[in-house]
Amino acid sequence: MQGERIQQRVQRGQTQREVWITGIGILSSLGEGMDAHWQALEAGKINIDRVAVAPYVIHPLAPTNFDTQLPRKGDQRQMEPWQRIGTYAAGLALDSAGIKGNPDVLGRTDMIVAAAGGERDLAVDGAILTGMRRANDKAHFLNERLMNDLRPTLFLAQLPNLLAGNISIVHGVTGSSRTFMGEEPAGVDAVRIALARIQSGQSEIALVGGAQNAERKDILLIYEFRGFSIRGEFAPVWDRAGQPGFALGSMGAFLVLESRDHAVARGARPFARLVRVINTRAARNTADVTSTLAGLKEQLAPALRPLSTAVISGATGLAVVTDGERAFLEAHPELVVRATGTHIGHGVEPQFVINIALAALALQRGRLFASHHPFEREMNNALTQLLVTSVGHWRGVGLGLVESIP
Repeated sequence: MQGERIQQRVQRGQTQREVWITGIGILSSLGEGMDAHWQALEAGKINIDRVAVAPYVIHPLAPTNFDTQLPRKGDQRQMEPWQRIGTYAAGLALDSAGIKGNPDVLGRTDMIVAAAGGERDLAVDGAILTGMRRANDKAHFLNERLMNDLRPTLFLAQLPNLLAGNISIVHGVTGSSRTFMGEEPAGVDAVRIALARIQSGQSEIALVGGAQNAERKDILLIYEFRGFSIRGEFAPVWDRAGQPGFALGSMGAFLVLESRDHAVARGARPFARLVRVINTRAARNTADVTSTLAGLKEQLAPALRPLSTAVISGATGLAVVTDGERAFLEAHPELVVRATGTHIGHGVEPQFVINIALAALALQRGRLFASHHPFEREMNNALTQLLVTSVGHWRGVGLGLVESIP
């Protein structure tokens, strides 16, 4: 609601400040950092695992030396993998922005984190379920086990504010803090609200992002209840008609956003300009997804440069929603597209953030990374703008506009 009120004030004509992306921290199955991701996407690299959680397909995290961003072993030990991934990616973003270890700037840096509920203690879950089968008083047994078997301050799962807290502890980010849950729309809202706060003058600099550990049996179980995860053979997101679904990807993605004046004052060099982020809802059928994306694009139409605009797609591979997005893109043949989900998997909450980051990298280089699918044709014109799509697997449709800075 706060972000919506800010956006309404901006739309009523109040001064809207320019917002730059000055820091990028990304970690996924393709590797660590900007150069590794760009090179892997250029080469069409895909890193999947069909064995670890067979029969499901996942994109596992690339080998990572967490010591470089989390030097204290004690910090690492008290974090589950999703927290280590996110805290590591946040450190990369702060390094990229040139504010790592700068207490003056970090003390004023706001933070917005989007992530799912954290990892469950599967050993405790298993022991409780096994014990309840033999217990005479199941309610009493369950209550006793929950009181004694879980770590203090935690319940059966962890919350995203633990990730925000660890980022604050490890990296010293001590401005205001907000955390969102809610699948793909959480990631869109995190970026949207950070942008709106800076545009309106309520914030000067913000760290925004999230993380996911795809190598979790509990999260795979949750998605399998609705048949969302693909099994067996892998195919690009555009080619999953026979086996619709997503392959979860482990990833961490954080951005440093700041007002142009703040960035200039400290001598920061931007990757790109974040212009606008909008989101809404759509029924989960192909026609509604197509029309909703068209409506969002129409809202951005006055700012678009049709001949130099392309799309970074967050398509999941789920049949109904991906078909809807593809129909929208086919209705706009001027928009060349790249779908990152084929290469890094689906990150749910951080998916939109990592795609904004990849859009900024492409704009900094003045071109899209290479095409590796017939639907993703080459772009002949100069690239100056990118639309970033987010069509959630269950709810939410978002669109972001990022553009180059001359």
